[in-house]
Amino acid sequence: MIQVENLTKRYARTVAVDRISFAVAKGEIVGFLGRNGAGKTTTMRMLTCFLPPTEGVANVAGFDVVENPMEVKKRIGYLPESPPLYPEMEVGEYLTFVGKIKGIPSNELARRVDEAAGRCALGDVKKKLISKLSKGYRQRVGLAQAVIHNPDVLILDEPTSGLDPQQISETRELIASLAGDHTILLSTHILAEVEHTCSNVIIIDRGHLVASGTVRELLQRMRGSEAIAVEIRYDGLEAADARQRIEQVPGVSRAVVKQSEPGRVLLEVESLEGANVRADLARAVVHAGWNLETLHAAAASLEDVFLELTAAEKSHPAASIEPPITTAAATPEVIQ
Repeated sequence: MIQVENLTKRYARTVAVDRISFAVAKGEIVGFLGRNGAGKTTTMRMLTCFLPPTEGVANVAGFDVVENPMEVKKRIGYLPESPPLYPEMEVGEYLTFVGKIKGIPSNELARRVDEAAGRCALGDVKKKLISKLSKGYRQRVGLAQAVIHNPDVLILDEPTSGLDPQQISETRELIASLAGDHTILLSTHILAEVEHTCSNVIIIDRGHLVASGTVRELLQRMRGSEAIAVEIRYDGLEAADARQRIEQVPGVSRAVVKQSEPGRVLLEVESLEGANVRADLARAVVHAGWNLETLHAAAASLEDVFLELTAAEKSHPAASIEPPITTAAATPEVIQ
């Protein structure tokens, strides 16, 4: 659905996006992650035909963003961080206006408005002024305008920004319901949202693609070895003693104290690559006379991966995981 090769954007002496490449399949939801200033918005604007690339090629739904921008715009829907709404309009009136500009035939317009309002749970506010809606409902109206023409690709920039937990949950469910019918590129700073919603992830940092793949693939690549959680209990147990003893086990590269309280220590133990240290860890704890409460694979998170890959001292090899992931494209600001 999207093919990006060596996409680059330069501003005078600043390189905002530097030769990024990725492929995106149809019907997937892909998280597009990066710190502020990483190049996410610039990439989105090139995919939505707002900005021409300095170099490289981007094809969206079979059309080149430079050579056929109008064809691309017909096939994408875009929800920017601040939805481009007209507060003096009623919801139904606004969606009708957007539908006309997006070229929906007049004999289909009412049906498309009703469908978009229904998919985005706006049926009970169609007659309300947009200015009277809550932040959550305004986000829904923004999403409705993005899907009203049934685009092949959706690009959503911080769709849950500023929402309360209930609204975040509702918006997340709504986005998940759109998968399959649409290819979705989701930019967000809420990493738990990506883990729950997205099938694949792209991470960029300072204009470079630093990783792409599933969350599981990224975790495996980052660690390259097993991480094990070990909980030990014993009266008078000191965290430093527990860590020192565990690090003496053959095959252990290091042990990190995650939690410590009188008589209890929780450590995360990293093994050397290819080493299986679980049995030796258990024996070491028992031989020390301590009580082994738990020993299991440590749960890593996407946050761990993100912080590791975007650390300030990191260099920027474009390290993608095969096969290339799937992403989505965007459309121009509210209407095409």
